[in-house]
Amino acid sequence: MYNIHQALDNGCDWVQLRFKNGNSLELFTLAEAVKTLCEEYLATFIINDKVDLALQINADGVHLGLNDMRIKDARTLLGNHKIIGGTANTLEDVLQRTAENCDYIGLGPLRFTTTKENLSPILGLEGYRHILSKIEEQNIRIPVYAIGGIASNDIENLIDTGLHGIAVSGLITENPQLITQLNEKLYVNI
Repeated sequence: MYNIHQALDNGCDWVQLRFKNGNSLELFTLAEAVKTLCEEYLATFIINDKVDLALQINADGVHLGLNDMRIKDARTLLGNHKIIGGTANTLEDVLQRTAENCDYIGLGPLRFTTTKENLSPILGLEGYRHILSKIEEQNIRIPVYAIGGIASNDIENLIDTGLHGIAVSGLITENPQLITQLNEKLYVNI
């Protein structure tokens, strides 16, 4: 909670709660506390994977991996007013997510990260450039965020690729003092 509070104190306006190693009660309690904080700071609050929890606590939306509930099914449960994001690792994934009408895409990983098990293939900066150029060629208009293993010295180069923003988790967990130095185009995934 400390990192979330510190991120919000320093201007973060979007938080995704990703809690993989706890029980349902711990997750519910944490989600309620984070939701309250996000409401206080007028920040968007997204739940990772757990559509039922997002519905139960009235989160702003949900983020779904490629092997999670289908976007269409989540939309049926949550309605059109909630945000539904989706993970992508390839151009084909981006096209799939776009066809599924998700609201934004988390594209990555940039490099290896310890915050995720079963990591998809690493994209690197050139992978982002390639995929984003293909998206632009096809006139696809969906916000795309970089995810996975991002270091502070990556931010400027990633933003220069045309990304909408950057998701950070390990970066601020390992170096909480960096929050005050980070660009406003961050999406905090805690």
